[in-house]
Amino acid sequence: MSASSRPADDVGAVPQVIRPYGDQTGDGMVQVSFTLPMPNGKRAEGAALQLAGRMGIEPAIVVHHKSIGDAFTFFVVYGSVKHLVEPGLVEVVEREFPLLSGKEINAAIKRRLHRKLVVVGACIGTDAHTVGIDAILNIKGFAGEKGLEYHREIKVVNLGAQVLVPDLVERAREEKADAVLVSQVVTQRDAHIHNTTAMSAAFREAFPAGKVPLLVVGGPRFEEGSQAALGVDRIFGRGTTPGEVASYLVHALVPQGSAAHSKGA
Repeated sequence: MSASSRPADDVGAVPQVIRPYGDQTGDGMVQVSFTLPMPNGKRAEGAALQLAGRMGIEPAIVVHHKSIGDAFTFFVVYGSVKHLVEPGLVEVVEREFPLLSGKEINAAIKRRLHRKLVVVGACIGTDAHTVGIDAILNIKGFAGEKGLEYHREIKVVNLGAQVLVPDLVERAREEKADAVLVSQVVTQRDAHIHNTTAMSAAFREAFPAGKVPLLVVGGPRFEEGSQAALGVDRIFGRGTTPGEVASYLVHALVPQGSAAHSKGA
């Protein structure tokens, strides 16, 4: 049943099967963009339409094309697909911890740790994009929420951009970090994946088993649920707020009724 054929008394419910929406509900229209290693011209446009057809977009039209240098062309293609989406089969990673207020965060840390919770943050490798890590750590925060620096029971050490992994490990050891937060925005050639796995391996080599700080990474291209494969404890994606991160740290490091995450000596 498509969205357009939903019964009138079922308005507001999620249908079992839906199609993309473009000009009319359920018309299957989508817009995609890509770059081909071809000079801009008729042959490149034909190649773009060929690719669209093989992707199941048919009929398709090229609505935009622009040269990128002498040998590449950027395309935007618009057309209809016959593929259906089944919302009931979509798997998502649900948040398993409650969102806490600033007062609750401070109270939990003070009551259960009896000291400040130490967080070290950085952008590693060649990544110079500090907007993400600053939004979480800096006091001004993001989306109307104050950053971790705002919480009096959290000590924040923000190392900034292009931090080498050995330097991050050493600083985390010096600060006796409870958690290490790393932001990765640069994703060309899966740089975020390589940097994260290298960081995880370095921490596990440098710290005794069970003494590794909580490793948290964030960025727009990380796949939810892939933390085990990357060797980290948590992944946060686009739109994550400081309150979510702070609440998670409390949940993971000072959980009520169970042992806290071990901290390096």
